[in-house]
Amino acid sequence: MKLNRWAIAVAGFLLQMALGAVYAWSVFRGPLVRQFHWSISQVTLTFTICIFVLGVSAFFGGLWLNKTGPRTVALVGGFLYGLGVFLASFSADRLWWLYLSFGVIGGVGLGFSYIVPVSVLVKWFPDRRGLITGVAVGGFGAGALVTAPVATRLIESVGVLHTFAYLGVAYLIVTMGTGYFMVNPPVGWKPEGWSPSSAQQAQRAAADYTLGEALRRWQWWALWLLLFLNTTAGISIISQEAPLFQEIGKVTAIVAAGMVGIASIGNAVGRIFWAWVSDTITRRWTFATMFLLQVALFWLLPSVTTVAIIALVSFLILMCYGGGFGAMPAFSADYFGSKNVGPIYGLMLTAWGTASAFGPLLIAHLRQMSNSYGSGLHVIAVIMAVSVVLPILVSPPRKVLTRSSASES
Repeated sequence: MKLNRWAIAVAGFLLQMALGAVYAWSVFRGPLVRQFHWSISQVTLTFTICIFVLGVSAFFGGLWLNKTGPRTVALVGGFLYGLGVFLASFSADRLWWLYLSFGVIGGVGLGFSYIVPVSVLVKWFPDRRGLITGVAVGGFGAGALVTAPVATRLIESVGVLHTFAYLGVAYLIVTMGTGYFMVNPPVGWKPEGWSPSSAQQAQRAAADYTLGEALRRWQWWALWLLLFLNTTAGISIISQEAPLFQEIGKVTAIVAAGMVGIASIGNAVGRIFWAWVSDTITRRWTFATMFLLQVALFWLLPSVTTVAIIALVSFLILMCYGGGFGAMPAFSADYFGSKNVGPIYGLMLTAWGTASAFGPLLIAHLRQMSNSYGSGLHVIAVIMAVSVVLPILVSPPRKVLTRSSASES
């Protein structure tokens, strides 16, 4: 069956939307706390486990897809994700089962499936690497926008556990259906009449790297750190949005919830916008711009009192947060080649899991120490200011061909 590359891109977007539904976890928190008398921190740990497992399993998914092909990994990942959410419907009074089902099984499925569209689409779109991977992971950012209201209505009508069952089946159908379209282009394929410009060639590696070769280059660790720093900043806001808005803007919980929804749109928009920008100004200057912008935004936020401006600032911060995920897959492919981007970027996603633990803990600790969010936001602004140096210094690795590798090529 001959597949159009744009059809594959649409399938990748829809697959990521189903996976991104995990960001709607907050709608389950209250009902689970009320029904089973678990603490907020106990319920929230489910999400932390899920995202951490996602980051780890994405690496193994990347290794696996290089051996068996992306379709198999996408189908297995989609099955495990849907199964994990479905099995969470049997968590009544069993917190450990919620951790195992939604957190571990669902997280493994998420990691396997998440890396597939990223790996596949950078190969199908060498002419638009940034934009197309931004569109793909933009679906992940948009998933909660669809799932949150649907899940809320289901919880009100059938209860939280039955909602897990219905959503698990829905995720299974969508991920399995879209995962079937995840295939690599033929070896040596490129868009008709396209060749990279001199500017693109200057920011791209001269050869494909294996995972081991990439890990021996300081550039891989620099990209890992870039993703970690950008994610730490954004996820610190995500983890505290509602109470932060109530404290700074003096708004009610209902208004704060609406502001959370507005800000979350920035996460999805930023993945596409900044990825598109990176095709023009390069990935490194895109990250430098996002870091500089966040210096101003985090420093300004504590002094803002107008609700609309608070929402706007938060929207822009989450645009930068999403932008890191939109631009980094193409960044990895630029520096290490597209052939092994699955395992190379998959391992890099451990930065996401690490930042998901560090960022929320950092801002929560600073909030507790100072009794306000202002000092924590200013600390993050300083971290972003120092971080600007990193994308300015990073440059593509230059692979020196040995005799054996030259004869192989």
